[in-house]
Amino acid sequence: METSAAARVHPSPREILDSVVIRFAGDSGDGMQLTGSQFTTATAVAGNDLATFPDFPAEIRAPAGTTYGVSGFQIHFAAHDIRTPGDAPDVLVAMNPAALKVNIDVLEPGGLLVVNTGAFNKNNLAKAGYEENPLDDGSLDPFRILAIDITKMTLESVKGIGLGSKDAQRCKNMWTLGLMYWLFGRERESTVRWLEKKFVKTPKVLEANIAALNAGHIYGENADLPHGIGAYQVPAAKLEPGQYRNISGNEATAWGLVTGAKLAGLEIVYGSYPITPASNLLHNLARLKQFGVTTFQAEDEIAAVSAAVGASFGGAIGVTGTSGPGVALKSEAIGLAIATELPLVIVDVQRGGPSTGLPTKTEQSDLFQAVWGRNGDAPLAVLAAATPGDCFYMAVEAVRIAVKYMTPVMLLSDGYLANGAEPWHLPDIDALEPFPVQFRDDPEGFMPFMRDKDTLARVWAIPGTPGLEHRIGGLEKQQDTGHISYDPENHHMMTKLREAKVQRIAKDVPKAAIDQGDPRGDMLVVGWGSTYGAISQAVRMLRERGRKVSHLHLRNIWPLPEGVGDLLRSFGSVLVPELNNGQLVKLLRAEYLVDADSLTKIAGQPFRISELVEAAEERLKRSLQ
Repeated sequence: METSAAARVHPSPREILDSVVIRFAGDSGDGMQLTGSQFTTATAVAGNDLATFPDFPAEIRAPAGTTYGVSGFQIHFAAHDIRTPGDAPDVLVAMNPAALKVNIDVLEPGGLLVVNTGAFNKNNLAKAGYEENPLDDGSLDPFRILAIDITKMTLESVKGIGLGSKDAQRCKNMWTLGLMYWLFGRERESTVRWLEKKFVKTPKVLEANIAALNAGHIYGENADLPHGIGAYQVPAAKLEPGQYRNISGNEATAWGLVTGAKLAGLEIVYGSYPITPASNLLHNLARLKQFGVTTFQAEDEIAAVSAAVGASFGGAIGVTGTSGPGVALKSEAIGLAIATELPLVIVDVQRGGPSTGLPTKTEQSDLFQAVWGRNGDAPLAVLAAATPGDCFYMAVEAVRIAVKYMTPVMLLSDGYLANGAEPWHLPDIDALEPFPVQFRDDPEGFMPFMRDKDTLARVWAIPGTPGLEHRIGGLEKQQDTGHISYDPENHHMMTKLREAKVQRIAKDVPKAAIDQGDPRGDMLVVGWGSTYGAISQAVRMLRERGRKVSHLHLRNIWPLPEGVGDLLRSFGSVLVPELNNGQLVKLLRAEYLVDADSLTKIAGQPFRISELVEAAEERLKRSLQ
């Protein structure tokens, strides 16, 4: 009889768990992001549903061993459908004292703490702010502790390969990964293949990393583990049949932009300037040149967006990506695209704070900037993705709206979506409906600002088309002809036309519908963007308690879809959780005159499910008294 891989590597039975949350934490040079991503890949191969949350330090290279340089990666994997990376870890892997200091407060009592004792020397303890060694003072007694000198074990595992001490110690993340693979029944093959590809030109480094990975696994197989710590297994989840792959939000956005361009029959020109956390959107698109993608890393944000506007003028779909500070710099050129009525997609991967703020932390604080943040009356469409996989579909939709309505479209993502990952059910590309662009090629009666009677979009004429020569620019223009005009009544009319065009998009997107729950009740929780997972899970828990709570999640931020007002008025109270100081809630109050209640979190971290449940219960109790 054939046995499972888990049974082959360890004869004793594994404890079956429904779900697990693991947080890997260490110095920014310890490879925690790499460790987490490889564990994620192995978990996806094992068939679990999963969600991840990478947490980067803001400093490029903070002093080693300090709390400023701690890098974390949290993964939640389960035998059922999940939508968040988990509230708090069940397992914390701390590679040094600073990682322990930063993360120990969130580890659940009774949780498993895996500690690299080799890093707990006097110097590192002082850097982390410890006066006493927490491994000896009893402060960690509430947890199950697996204390291992991982540094020493790693050096032993690679001895004789010929690496120097510094390079050898870099393999300790692979040793740790091998141990975690054994503890949770993960296979090593995907990581070995990845190592072989990454280090193909450095055979000694490849040999050392594989040796360390295997050594950590062997340690788990043979060690006499402390009481209460054993081997675990999370069965595969019952997901919808089909082909899946692990995907991050920035990857999904890149593929969605390319797919949207293909559905429109256009080439894509992406102009960008590096900025966290949008930079690897450029990296992903640069790898897709075979699909008609031109990428341009400009000298600054203004040049990047201006190149994209020029590409749209030339008959491609111009796209630019950035974060909030970059949107501020791009605003005049975005206004140029609005005035010239050219299609343009702006991807804003939001991050925390004004100015440089918290560049590696997540936030939803650009909604006002997206909807209203330009000089003059300058309307454009604003969309927001809800999950990493949803970034694909919203990017396609951004292209569709941009070319159909001849308008800039801003797609809001954020650091949580961009860097987080989930299993993504690969779409049937043939089932996606094309929206081919029709360029004007008939000179008979041509005027550059003639409009479609349904969409109010102006015609799109490629420069150089015989008989369609025309002038275009940022100065106000006369209706139809496009000639420069300073006429007061004409400016009033053109401003109203541009606004009316954008507002017509509301009739071309799905009507607002409840994501979960009933169309009326005691409370409606309204969210947008990356709060989707936490709100969805919180509403599910509340409904299981018998609460009359429903969830509405908005993907069309501006214009708002039809039916939103009716839904808001169908509930006794409205709660709007946001990772900002209350922006959507003000927009809803202004548009619908509803007494919506705001729940804000501005900590650079996503909502916990428990925070939302507690806040909703408190408000329900208050409103029903």
